[in-house]
Amino acid sequence: MAKSLVIVESPAKAKTINKMLGSSYVVKSSVGHVRDLPKKVLGVDVDQSFEPTYEIIKGKKKVISEIKAAARQADKIFLAPDPDREGEAIAWHIASEIGKNGEIYRVTFNEITKDAVTRAFDSPRKIDMDRVNAQQTRRILDRLVGYKISPLLWRKVKTGLSAGRVQSVALRIICEREREIQAFKPQEYWSIIAELRGKEKPDFSAKLLKIGKKNFETDNGDTATNHVEEIKKHDFVVSNITEKKRLRRPVPPFITSTLQQEASRYYYFTSKKTMAVAQGLYEGIDIGREGTTGLITYMRTDSVRVANEAINASRQFISKNYGSHYLPDKPQYYKSAKSAQEAHEAIRPTLVDHTPAMLKEYLTPDQFKLYSLIWKRFMASQIKPAVYNTMQVDINAGEYLFRATGSTLIFDGFLKVYEEKTDAEDENKNGKPAKSPNEPLLLPKLEKDEILKLLKLTPNQHFTKPPGRYSEATLVKELEKQGIGRPSTYAMIMSRIQDKNYTVKEKRQFIPTELGFLITDMLVENFADIMEVKFTAAMEDKLDQIENGKADWVETLREFYKPFSEDLVKAEKEMRTKTEPTGIKCEECGEEMLKRWGKNGFFLGCSGYPKCKNTQGLDGETKAKPVETEEVCEKCGGKMVIRNGRYGEFMACGNYPKCKNIKSLKEKSDPKTGPEGDQEAAEKTEEKCEKCGSPLVEKFGRYGKFLACSAYPECKYIKRNSNKTTVACPRKGCDGTLNSRMTKKRKRFYSCSNYPKCDYAVWNLDDVGKEEEEGQAGQDE
Repeated sequence: MAKSLVIVESPAKAKTINKMLGSSYVVKSSVGHVRDLPKKVLGVDVDQSFEPTYEIIKGKKKVISEIKAAARQADKIFLAPDPDREGEAIAWHIASEIGKNGEIYRVTFNEITKDAVTRAFDSPRKIDMDRVNAQQTRRILDRLVGYKISPLLWRKVKTGLSAGRVQSVALRIICEREREIQAFKPQEYWSIIAELRGKEKPDFSAKLLKIGKKNFETDNGDTATNHVEEIKKHDFVVSNITEKKRLRRPVPPFITSTLQQEASRYYYFTSKKTMAVAQGLYEGIDIGREGTTGLITYMRTDSVRVANEAINASRQFISKNYGSHYLPDKPQYYKSAKSAQEAHEAIRPTLVDHTPAMLKEYLTPDQFKLYSLIWKRFMASQIKPAVYNTMQVDINAGEYLFRATGSTLIFDGFLKVYEEKTDAEDENKNGKPAKSPNEPLLLPKLEKDEILKLLKLTPNQHFTKPPGRYSEATLVKELEKQGIGRPSTYAMIMSRIQDKNYTVKEKRQFIPTELGFLITDMLVENFADIMEVKFTAAMEDKLDQIENGKADWVETLREFYKPFSEDLVKAEKEMRTKTEPTGIKCEECGEEMLKRWGKNGFFLGCSGYPKCKNTQGLDGETKAKPVETEEVCEKCGGKMVIRNGRYGEFMACGNYPKCKNIKSLKEKSDPKTGPEGDQEAAEKTEEKCEKCGSPLVEKFGRYGKFLACSAYPECKYIKRNSNKTTVACPRKGCDGTLNSRMTKKRKRFYSCSNYPKCDYAVWNLDDVGKEEEEGQAGQDE
């Protein structure tokens, strides 16, 4: 009897679902996307309705072959990738490769539990082409921006740089904040604080608020001191007491952005790490007798909607475990942002009875931390508000009005389970520190017209502070607020702006590098539209309209590409790195030195160039001049000189550029030592050359240590050190391990020790066994 074929995108998800569906189903994994635009060419026909050309991703031909073989044996095919645009696109690409009509169905579920999966298979549907077109439009937009602008940056600045439709706007936000900080001028201001005592304890503080009818404000210490002396002449009398109850309501359950923010605040998780851990919780954890089950709902969402069954289950749990006095009379519902995809749910536990304490033994420390946050936040969202008793006391000292405010917690409500953290770097608009809403101040019992004892009256000097730099938490918050990017893109943005050296992190805060400033300025000047925050947000709205069937994807691309292509033509002619005046005089000709950009970074160059070619490092040191030696060039007879290059000092012919002979400093005058170093100084090893049997010697080159044949130059065999790890290659049928290696650009990666038989490679060991954790979502090239 033929079985039904189920295709998901993750091996872990396939394993979990396979156990739930039983023996009548075969579950296969595509391991992420199977097709994408080609790597080496644009892959988009801008003259023919932006028709994309897709090809099978490297390493996925075997996966596709296995899926096709399984499809031929199946009576029905169910495509079950994640329930978002990316998942819909994966389903469509797989269906396109299978090529079967009438027997392919799409199923989606927001949580991987037996009930949810069973319901999904009871009501399959067709592939939603509006969703596919929305994803396809985003992918083409990112390809056009990346593949059209990045080569410009390679020619104008240096190779290896990239621009992205979303990433570049995020970088601009960081750069603009840094310039705000650099331009910020602290302003002095003073406050006057009175420490007072009433008939009952405790003692308390009050702040000067008004003098007569005017608010007290001064930036002068003498003025503040004069006021202090005048105030001391008067009694402090309670003039008004206002008491009332204040409710503090719980926050909604997590969406992707708030989960990333809170994980950063609580545990310093990066957005990338948060999503990787959440992915594991969603796809399934073995929890003993219950087997492998998904512990949380889908973690890429911008909706705070919660299924009624989950709300009812939480209310029963609250009543039973915390008491009926913690349970609201009615369920608490929350409103999502206008752009949210309401088909999704908020991030919540799949079963509220799975408490963090119950699951702790089955989870890694990071999984336990994140699951605890998700569980507590969801439960708190259905508990009554916390109740505070607030008191505001006005105190007069002559015409001077002081005010003290305090609060006491009289019912903890949702705080019994969870309390949201705030960002330490949040500031008020005027640069003064924001008040924390979580710090209660106790006031004694006071009576109207009560005369208070003055214990101390202090004038305090303050200075306004610049706005804080963005952390991952606050940058995600800002991107969400501005409508830039979507839940699936935030983690990728954070990684990309660091990988390209556009920003660095200090104390968990983003600081743009000079390269980051340079790229931002060039893009803002030449591509004003795509670097505009409102333009990027409007494009996200347009993608939502395409998904909802309210906009045409080809027309959307046409509207974008026409002005973009005009900007490209203009930028090709006019884009250039700017020079900056420095006020430093050239030591050789007296002209001003300018700050310039070169292939190795910023430097100081004479404004008299090309007549004067004097250059200096940014620290003011003149570039080292060649040092003559007594060595004779064996090629032309000229004198050899010592020069300084990016890999250190080396010897070169003094007749350059007529003669381009160069040698290592260790080579001296022996031409047989070869370009990699001194043969006699090289340390012999016990390993033998695979080609000629001579001993191998250890040398050091520009990419680190390596082994070379001692019979060089007759034998040129080289064996690079591979830095073995204990991580097994995840490719089926391969018994290799992953070795640490370096690219030519000095970027570390891990590849199989059985290369070239096995070409498996990955940038990070955390990603072993799965496609990039963010899929292709938000990939700004």
